[in-house]
Parts: sequence; C-alpha cells; structure tokens
Amino acid sequence: MTTQKIRIGIVGAGGNVRLRHLPGFRAIQGVDLVGVCNRTRESSLRAAAEFGIPKVYNTWLDMVEDDGIDAICIGTWPYMHCSVTLAALDNEKHVLTEARMAMDATEAHAMLETARAAPHLVTQVVPSPFTFKADQTIQEMVTSGYLGELLAVDMRVTQRNFVDVAGPLTWRQDRNVSGYNIMMMGVWYEAMQRWIGPASKVMAMTKTAVLQRRNAEGLLRPVTIPDHVDILCQMACGAQAHMHLSSVTGLAPGGEVWLYGTDGTLKLDTETMKLYGGRRGAPQLREIEIPQEKQGFWRVEQEFINAIRGIEPVKFTTFEAGVQYMEFTEAVTRSAQSGEAISLPM
Repeated sequence: MTTQKIRIGIVGAGGNVRLRHLPGFRAIQGVDLVGVCNRTRESSLRAAAEFGIPKVYNTWLDMVEDDGIDAICIGTWPYMHCSVTLAALDNEKHVLTEARMAMDATEAHAMLETARAAPHLVTQVVPSPFTFKADQTIQEMVTSGYLGELLAVDMRVTQRNFVDVAGPLTWRQDRNVSGYNIMMMGVWYEAMQRWIGPASKVMAMTKTAVLQRRNAEGLLRPVTIPDHVDILCQMACGAQAHMHLSSVTGLAPGGEVWLYGTDGTLKLDTETMKLYGGRRGAPQLREIEIPQEKQGFWRVEQEFINAIRGIEPVKFTTFEAGVQYMEFTEAVTRSAQSGEAISLPM
C-alpha cells in the first residue's frame, strides 16, 4: 500500500495550491500531478507549463470523469467546493478541498452524506494551519486540569488596518462566491474547536464599513460580507466564548486568545504563536515552552496521501469537523441578521 501510485487532478490552481499543495504532492514518492483545470483554458495552460502538469482539461467535469485520475484537489473559491466534491465522489475519486468547506451548512451536509456513502474514498478539508505549533500543548493543558474548570475564552483577531474606502470588491467580500464565511472567522473557530470542542449557541453582531465596491468590470456591487464581527458563544463544554474579528480596526493591538479557568489562565499570541500561562497564586503569566516534538507543522498533502494508502486516518480536517464550522459560520450570519441566538447543531 505504501508504494501505491496516486494520480492527482487539480481544479483551481490558485494561491494556496501553488504555494502548498503542488510542491507538497511533488515531494511524495509515487504521486503524479497529471491534470489541471482553471477558470479559463489560458490560465490552465499557464499553470500546466509552470508546474510541468501534462494534461489540461476544458472543464472540471471532464477531469472528475477521467478514469486516469485517482484524486481531486479543489483549490477554487468556496462556491464550487460542493459541486466538484459530489461529482468527484460519484466518479470514485478521493477529495481534498480547500477551506472553507462549502458555501453554507446545507452544502456541507450534502458533502458529508455523500462521503459517508463512499467510505472507501478519502475526503479531507484543508485545515487551519495557524495554531499547529501550539495545538497539542493547549489540548493537553486543558484536559490535564491546568485551567481547572474552563470558564471563558476571549479571542481577538485583527488585521490592524484602517478601512480601505476605495478598494475593489474582492471574492472574500462577495457572498455569491464565498458563502457565509466572514474574514478568518472559520479558521479561528476551527482552532478553538480543536482545543475545547464546538459551540452550542451563537449570538453575533456585524458591521460592514463600505456598503458598495466596484467589481473587476468596474460596476458597483453590494458588499455582502462584513469586515467587523463580535460573537458570543455558549460552548458545549460549558464555557462562554467571545470572538472579535476585524479588518478595519487601524492600529489595534495584536491578536490574542485567552482561556480562563477556575485555577489557571492560558494566553496565545496569535502572531508569534507563543503560549503563556499561570495558575492560581502566580504573580504573572510566564512563557510556556512548547517542546519540538509537540509542535505540529504543515503536512496536509502527506496526510491525504497516507490516508489513501491506508497508513493513517485524516485528522486535520475531517468532513465531520468541517460541517461543524460551516454550521457555526452560518449561525453567525443568521444571528446577526435576526438579532436572535442560534442553537447548534443546526
């Protein structure tokens, strides 16, 4: 099984695919990058020439129906993730899809149900990588009782920018292609899930600083995704969490995540990934050294291929976990629109 040849097709050779996935797959013995399909044939030809990919497909459906492909890597914007995933699974292809998993919870559930009906096929969502270094240590400190009973989580993630009033409409600001995803909210909720589990109730307020922007054709279009959000969460473990994310808070302090318990406190600096802690009676927090052997790192492509070869299961990130954060992202928008708390799971 460890030498099984695996032929990969790429749907959407975008930024992260070029930065991470193509080099990652190339480095694995017995993995061939055999085909690519971007939004235009010209773009596909450029990607094929740049990365030495032998075959260019006119449509992504041609690729997923090709018996010469074993697995599909989806690097498109979220609006295509569900359609390509369902077609790939129906055509007996393993699937690695870029985050966010889908446009909304309905699509995510459809992807999970189809994957469960084909358990011999591997499915994986590209995980949030920012906290890999600290994840294991935080998990161990939470479960070992370092904090005592977890009471509250306070997360602040800001880009420290003043609002760009005249900037163009980007895909991240357009719900038609990005779905219910808001900035990096899903990424950071996914990390919090790893540490303490999912939320059971969500309340949110959002703000959009500029209501219209010009698209690539120069036409004014509404900005349908906010750039400032505050979220209150009741966590299933009993703790309460506050998430604050913004791309328009100029000169704001750096990002931090605080975990408060009855007997201890942890703080993660989201820029340096340094971890600090202190227990009852300590005069102040101190840095907690994270041993090298406990520091996670990017190995998404290796994990995906190993799962296909039967060497290890997918850990980061399963479709089950993806459904949980897609339900969360949708609940945030529903709460902000209705002014009501939204219970999870949906």
